[in-house]
Amino acid sequence: MKVENQIQEKAGQIEKLIREFLPEEIGYQKTVFEAMNYAVNAGGKRIRPMLMWETAKVFGGTRQELIGPFMAAIEMIHTYSLIHDDLPALDNDDYRRGRLTTHKVYGEAMAILAGDGLLNYAYETAAKAVSQAGPWELEKVAQALCVLARKPGIYGMIGGQVVDVEKSGQPLDLDTLKFIYTNKTSALIQCAMMIGAILAGAGKEQIDGVEKAADAIGIAFQIQDDILDVSGTTQTLGKPVGSDAKNEKTTWVTLVGMDAAAEQVEELSYKALDILEEYEVSERNPFLKELIRWLIHREK
Repeated sequence: MKVENQIQEKAGQIEKLIREFLPEEIGYQKTVFEAMNYAVNAGGKRIRPMLMWETAKVFGGTRQELIGPFMAAIEMIHTYSLIHDDLPALDNDDYRRGRLTTHKVYGEAMAILAGDGLLNYAYETAAKAVSQAGPWELEKVAQALCVLARKPGIYGMIGGQVVDVEKSGQPLDLDTLKFIYTNKTSALIQCAMMIGAILAGAGKEQIDGVEKAADAIGIAFQIQDDILDVSGTTQTLGKPVGSDAKNEKTTWVTLVGMDAAAEQVEELSYKALDILEEYEVSERNPFLKELIRWLIHREK
């Protein structure tokens, strides 16, 4: 089976899992539930929960009852970040995943609240793993919750977004841009893969290795995103292209050019796979290896 078909099949399974945790659209506050669910159910490749599950397999796997709440939670966090990214105050985008963004459907105020709601609800969801854990698993769940709290926060995704916003329209050097990419993009991929390794019982050195591999994956993913913003089409990507130029953003492509950017995507992908090969990823979970290759070299 082609990797694209495997991804689609696994994404469908993850969709079902996520829907089990979404709030019911009832009560006085049902509008925010509708907006939250609208954003989460907009589709997408579900890459972060997929990376979490597939990384766990490399280190022996874990029960779905334990990892499932974390898989749903990280997709909620990712979705909240997209809702807020699309707002007029930030990227001001009207389309996401081929349909109107949340603020275009529900208004800016409700979109902000939906993003806030998803962030809080993500931790409420992840905490459900505590009741599913045996006494021998509680320490792993606690460690996973700490990673889930830190990586999307001020020392991770939000920190990267802060610098991205402050430096918008200003010339950047590669070091600053790498900081933005490591935090804004890599942090959530690190979060996903580290939690998968933690819940599967990986040791500290293994978790540290996964963190480094995920950093390389995230930077390569973002550079590829820069490339697609120049070379892709709105029809293919499901979102506007050329938004970086419109917002006067410095990207890897604007700093080093298309050819050098593509070469660095290759270098980073090899770095990530070399690290994961230390844990016998080819034997233990060859799909993860193919998923990373596809993710980094995707065309949409």
